[in-house]
Amino acid sequence: MTKAKKNRFKNLNKRTFFAFPYVAVSVIFVIIPLILVFVYAFRARADGSFTLTNFSEFFLAGNTWRMIGRSFAFAFLATFFCLVICYPLALALLRFKNKTAVLVMLFILPMWINTLLRIYAVRMLLGDIIGESFQLALIGMVYDFFPFMLLPIYTILANTDNSYMEAAGDLGASPVRALLKVRLPLSLPGIISGCIMVFMPTISSFVFTDILGGLNHIIGNEIYSWFGINHTYNSGAPFVIVLMLIVGAIMLITTFLTKGRAQESRMGGLA
Repeated sequence: MTKAKKNRFKNLNKRTFFAFPYVAVSVIFVIIPLILVFVYAFRARADGSFTLTNFSEFFLAGNTWRMIGRSFAFAFLATFFCLVICYPLALALLRFKNKTAVLVMLFILPMWINTLLRIYAVRMLLGDIIGESFQLALIGMVYDFFPFMLLPIYTILANTDNSYMEAAGDLGASPVRALLKVRLPLSLPGIISGCIMVFMPTISSFVFTDILGGLNHIIGNEIYSWFGINHTYNSGAPFVIVLMLIVGAIMLITTFLTKGRAQESRMGGLA
Protein backbone atom coordinates (compact mmCIF):
# COMPACT_ATOMS: atom_id res chain seq x y z
CA MET A 1 0.00 0.00 0.00
CA THR A 2 1.41 3.34 -1.04
CA LYS A 3 1.85 6.23 1.35
CA ALA A 4 -0.98 8.21 -0.27
CA LYS A 5 -3.38 5.28 0.14
CA LYS A 6 -2.32 4.85 3.77
CA ASN A 7 -3.01 8.53 4.50
CA ARG A 8 -6.38 8.28 2.74
CA PHE A 9 -7.23 5.19 4.79
CA LYS A 10 -6.25 6.98 8.04
CA ASN A 11 -8.38 10.00 7.15
CA LEU A 12 -11.31 7.72 6.37
CA ASN A 13 -10.91 5.99 9.72
CA LYS A 14 -10.83 9.35 11.50
CA ARG A 15 -14.03 10.50 9.80
CA THR A 16 -15.70 7.20 10.60
CA PHE A 17 -14.65 7.44 14.22
CA PHE A 18 -15.98 10.96 14.71
CA ALA A 19 -19.21 10.09 12.89
CA PHE A 20 -19.90 7.09 15.13
CA PRO A 21 -21.55 9.04 18.01
CA TYR A 22 -23.90 10.77 15.56
CA VAL A 23 -24.78 7.45 13.92
CA ALA A 24 -25.36 5.82 17.32
CA VAL A 25 -27.65 8.63 18.48
CA SER A 26 -29.55 8.53 15.18
CA VAL A 27 -30.06 4.79 15.41
CA ILE A 28 -31.22 4.86 19.05
CA PHE A 29 -33.43 7.95 18.98
CA VAL A 30 -34.59 8.10 15.34
CA ILE A 31 -34.41 4.81 13.46
CA ILE A 32 -35.50 2.45 16.24
CA PRO A 33 -38.51 4.61 17.28
CA LEU A 34 -39.59 4.86 13.63
CA ILE A 35 -39.36 1.08 13.27
CA LEU A 36 -41.50 0.65 16.38
CA VAL A 37 -44.05 3.13 15.00
CA PHE A 38 -44.32 1.14 11.76
CA VAL A 39 -44.63 -2.11 13.70
CA TYR A 40 -47.48 -0.77 15.85
CA ALA A 41 -49.21 0.71 12.80
CA PHE A 42 -49.65 -2.70 11.19
CA ARG A 43 -50.45 -4.68 14.34
CA ALA A 44 -53.90 -5.46 15.68
CA ARG A 45 -54.60 -4.30 19.22
CA ALA A 46 -56.21 -7.59 20.21
CA ASP A 47 -53.80 -10.33 19.13
CA GLY A 48 -50.88 -8.47 17.53
CA SER A 49 -51.52 -9.92 14.07
CA PHE A 50 -50.90 -8.05 10.81
CA THR A 51 -53.75 -5.71 9.90
CA LEU A 52 -54.66 -2.57 7.98
CA THR A 53 -57.53 -1.72 10.30
CA ASN A 54 -55.54 0.99 12.07
CA PHE A 55 -55.11 2.90 8.80
CA SER A 56 -58.74 2.41 7.78
CA GLU A 57 -59.84 3.83 11.15
CA PHE A 58 -57.55 6.78 10.60
CA PHE A 59 -58.84 7.63 7.11
CA LEU A 60 -62.50 7.01 7.96
CA ALA A 61 -62.51 9.14 11.11
CA GLY A 62 -64.70 12.19 10.55
CA ASN A 63 -62.56 14.80 12.31
CA THR A 64 -59.09 13.58 11.27
CA TRP A 65 -58.57 15.79 8.25
CA ARG A 66 -60.15 18.82 9.91
CA MET A 67 -57.70 18.36 12.78
CA ILE A 68 -54.78 18.08 10.36
CA GLY A 69 -55.90 21.21 8.51
CA ARG A 70 -56.31 23.13 11.76
CA SER A 71 -52.86 22.06 12.94
CA PHE A 72 -51.19 22.98 9.66
CA ALA A 73 -52.89 26.38 9.66
CA PHE A 74 -51.70 27.02 13.22
CA ALA A 75 -48.13 25.99 12.37
CA PHE A 76 -48.20 28.08 9.18
CA LEU A 77 -49.30 31.18 11.08
CA ALA A 78 -46.56 30.69 13.69
CA THR A 79 -43.94 30.24 10.95
CA PHE A 80 -45.23 33.25 9.00
CA PHE A 81 -45.12 35.60 11.98
CA CYS A 82 -41.65 34.36 12.95
CA LEU A 83 -40.45 35.12 9.42
CA VAL A 84 -42.10 38.55 9.34
CA ILE A 85 -40.43 39.45 12.63
CA CYS A 86 -37.02 37.87 12.08
CA TYR A 87 -36.13 38.95 8.55
CA PRO A 88 -36.31 42.72 9.21
CA LEU A 89 -34.64 42.10 12.57
CA ALA A 90 -31.77 40.25 10.89
CA LEU A 91 -31.37 43.11 8.40
CA ALA A 92 -31.27 45.59 11.27
CA LEU A 93 -28.65 43.57 13.12
CA LEU A 94 -26.36 43.79 10.09
CA ARG A 95 -26.02 47.53 10.69
CA PHE A 96 -24.51 47.04 14.15
CA LYS A 97 -21.24 45.49 13.03
CA ASN A 98 -19.33 46.14 16.24
CA LYS A 99 -22.10 44.98 18.59
CA THR A 100 -23.75 42.33 16.43
CA ALA A 101 -22.53 39.36 18.46
CA VAL A 102 -23.86 40.86 21.70
CA LEU A 103 -27.23 41.75 20.17
CA VAL A 104 -27.67 38.32 18.57
CA MET A 105 -26.80 36.70 21.89
CA LEU A 106 -29.53 38.71 23.61
CA PHE A 107 -32.09 37.27 21.20
CA ILE A 108 -30.72 33.75 21.51
CA LEU A 109 -30.58 33.80 25.34
CA PRO A 110 -34.25 32.77 25.77
CA MET A 111 -33.35 29.43 24.18
CA TRP A 112 -31.24 28.69 27.27
CA ILE A 113 -34.30 28.84 29.50
CA ASN A 114 -36.62 25.88 29.89
CA THR A 115 -39.51 25.91 27.43
CA LEU A 116 -42.15 25.46 30.12
CA LEU A 117 -40.79 28.46 32.02
CA ARG A 118 -41.05 30.62 28.90
CA ILE A 119 -44.61 29.45 28.25
CA TYR A 120 -45.70 30.17 31.82
CA ALA A 121 -44.00 33.56 31.61
CA VAL A 122 -46.16 34.41 28.58
CA ARG A 123 -49.23 33.20 30.45
CA MET A 124 -48.40 35.34 33.50
CA LEU A 125 -47.66 38.46 31.45
CA LEU A 126 -50.50 38.30 28.91
CA GLY A 127 -52.97 35.79 30.33
CA ASP A 128 -55.04 38.39 32.16
CA ILE A 129 -55.04 40.72 29.16
CA ILE A 130 -55.75 38.30 26.32
CA GLY A 131 -57.03 35.29 28.23
CA GLU A 132 -56.42 31.64 27.39
CA SER A 133 -57.09 31.71 23.68
CA PHE A 134 -55.78 30.93 20.23
CA GLN A 135 -54.08 34.33 20.10
CA LEU A 136 -52.20 33.71 23.34
CA ALA A 137 -51.04 30.28 22.18
CA LEU A 138 -49.85 31.80 18.90
CA ILE A 139 -47.94 34.55 20.72
CA GLY A 140 -46.31 31.98 22.99
CA MET A 141 -45.30 29.82 20.05
CA VAL A 142 -43.84 32.74 18.10
CA TYR A 143 -41.94 33.93 21.17
CA ASP A 144 -40.57 30.45 21.81
CA PHE A 145 -39.49 29.61 18.25
CA PHE A 146 -38.45 32.92 16.71
CA PRO A 147 -34.73 32.41 17.62
CA PHE A 148 -34.79 29.30 15.41
CA MET A 149 -35.85 31.54 12.53
CA LEU A 150 -33.54 34.44 13.37
CA LEU A 151 -30.27 32.53 13.61
CA PRO A 152 -30.18 30.89 10.13
CA ILE A 153 -31.46 34.04 8.40
CA TYR A 154 -28.94 36.27 10.13
CA THR A 155 -26.10 33.82 9.49
CA ILE A 156 -26.65 33.69 5.75
CA LEU A 157 -27.20 37.45 5.50
CA ALA A 158 -24.00 38.12 7.42
CA ASN A 159 -22.03 35.77 5.14
CA THR A 160 -23.42 37.25 1.91
CA ASP A 161 -20.99 39.38 -0.07
CA ASN A 162 -22.22 42.97 0.22
CA SER A 163 -20.68 43.80 -3.16
CA TYR A 164 -23.83 42.39 -4.80
CA MET A 165 -25.92 45.08 -3.14
CA GLU A 166 -23.35 47.73 -4.08
CA ALA A 167 -23.40 46.54 -7.69
CA ALA A 168 -27.19 46.70 -7.70
CA GLY A 169 -27.04 50.29 -6.46
CA ASP A 170 -24.46 51.20 -9.10
CA LEU A 171 -26.78 49.81 -11.78
CA GLY A 172 -29.56 52.11 -10.61
CA ALA A 173 -31.63 49.80 -8.45
CA SER A 174 -33.44 51.36 -5.53
CA PRO A 175 -32.81 49.91 -2.05
CA VAL A 176 -36.19 48.13 -2.12
CA ARG A 177 -35.57 46.70 -5.60
CA ALA A 178 -32.07 45.57 -4.62
CA LEU A 179 -33.51 43.92 -1.52
CA LEU A 180 -36.16 42.04 -3.50
CA LYS A 181 -34.00 41.14 -6.49
CA VAL A 182 -30.62 40.51 -4.89
CA ARG A 183 -30.56 40.09 -1.13
CA LEU A 184 -33.80 38.16 -0.77
CA PRO A 185 -32.93 35.46 -3.37
CA LEU A 186 -29.46 35.06 -1.88
CA SER A 187 -30.95 34.60 1.58
CA LEU A 188 -33.50 31.95 0.52
CA PRO A 189 -31.46 29.03 1.95
CA GLY A 190 -31.54 30.69 5.37
CA ILE A 191 -35.27 31.40 5.05
CA ILE A 192 -35.93 27.78 4.10
CA SER A 193 -33.86 26.49 7.01
CA GLY A 194 -35.60 28.83 9.44
CA CYS A 195 -39.08 27.91 8.19
CA ILE A 196 -38.32 24.21 8.48
CA MET A 197 -36.85 24.63 11.97
CA VAL A 198 -40.02 26.47 13.10
CA PHE A 199 -42.69 24.61 11.13
CA MET A 200 -41.57 21.08 12.02
CA PRO A 201 -41.86 21.39 15.82
CA THR A 202 -44.92 23.66 15.77
CA ILE A 203 -46.97 21.22 13.69
CA SER A 204 -46.87 18.61 16.45
CA SER A 205 -46.48 20.74 19.58
CA PHE A 206 -49.14 20.37 22.28
CA VAL A 207 -47.68 22.15 25.31
CA PHE A 208 -48.60 25.64 24.08
CA THR A 209 -52.26 24.88 23.50
CA ASP A 210 -52.53 22.90 26.74
CA ILE A 211 -51.15 25.73 28.87
CA LEU A 212 -52.16 28.81 26.88
CA GLY A 213 -55.43 27.47 25.50
CA GLY A 214 -57.06 28.18 22.17
CA LEU A 215 -57.05 24.84 20.33
CA ASN A 216 -57.98 21.49 21.85
CA HIS A 217 -58.08 19.07 18.94
CA ILE A 218 -54.81 19.42 17.07
CA ILE A 219 -52.19 16.91 16.03
CA GLY A 220 -49.91 17.33 19.03
CA ASN A 221 -52.71 16.88 21.55
CA GLU A 222 -54.02 13.77 19.81
CA ILE A 223 -50.59 12.14 19.56
CA TYR A 224 -49.95 12.91 23.21
CA SER A 225 -53.27 11.38 24.23
CA TRP A 226 -52.60 8.23 22.20
CA PHE A 227 -49.01 7.67 23.29
CA GLY A 228 -48.73 9.49 26.61
CA ILE A 229 -52.12 9.03 28.30
CA ASN A 230 -54.15 6.20 26.78
CA HIS A 231 -51.16 4.16 25.50
CA THR A 232 -53.10 3.22 22.38
CA TYR A 233 -50.02 2.99 20.21
CA ASN A 234 -51.75 1.10 17.42
CA SER A 235 -54.23 3.95 16.86
CA GLY A 236 -51.62 6.70 17.07
CA ALA A 237 -48.96 5.10 14.86
CA PRO A 238 -50.85 5.57 11.52
CA PHE A 239 -51.34 9.21 12.43
CA VAL A 240 -47.60 9.65 12.95
CA ILE A 241 -46.77 7.95 9.64
CA VAL A 242 -49.28 9.96 7.59
CA LEU A 243 -48.18 13.21 9.24
CA MET A 244 -44.52 12.41 8.55
CA LEU A 245 -45.28 11.73 4.87
CA ILE A 246 -47.32 14.94 4.48
CA VAL A 247 -44.69 17.13 6.14
CA GLY A 248 -41.88 15.47 4.17
CA ALA A 249 -43.70 16.02 0.87
CA ILE A 250 -44.37 19.68 1.70
CA MET A 251 -40.73 20.27 2.62
CA LEU A 252 -39.48 18.62 -0.60
CA ILE A 253 -41.88 20.60 -2.80
CA THR A 254 -41.07 23.86 -1.03
CA THR A 255 -37.32 23.31 -1.34
CA PHE A 256 -37.62 22.39 -5.03
CA LEU A 257 -39.76 25.39 -5.92
CA THR A 258 -37.63 27.79 -3.90
CA LYS A 259 -34.41 26.59 -5.53
CA GLY A 260 -35.95 27.05 -8.96
CA ARG A 261 -37.11 30.54 -8.04
CA ALA A 262 -33.66 31.44 -6.70
CA GLN A 263 -32.01 30.30 -9.93
CA GLU A 264 -34.44 32.33 -12.01
CA SER A 265 -33.73 35.41 -9.88
CA ARG A 266 -29.97 35.03 -10.24
CA MET A 267 -30.27 34.55 -14.02
CA GLY A 268 -32.68 37.46 -14.40
CA GLY A 269 -30.51 39.82 -12.39
CA LEU A 270 -31.90 43.30 -12.27
CA ALA A 271 -33.69 43.07 -15.58
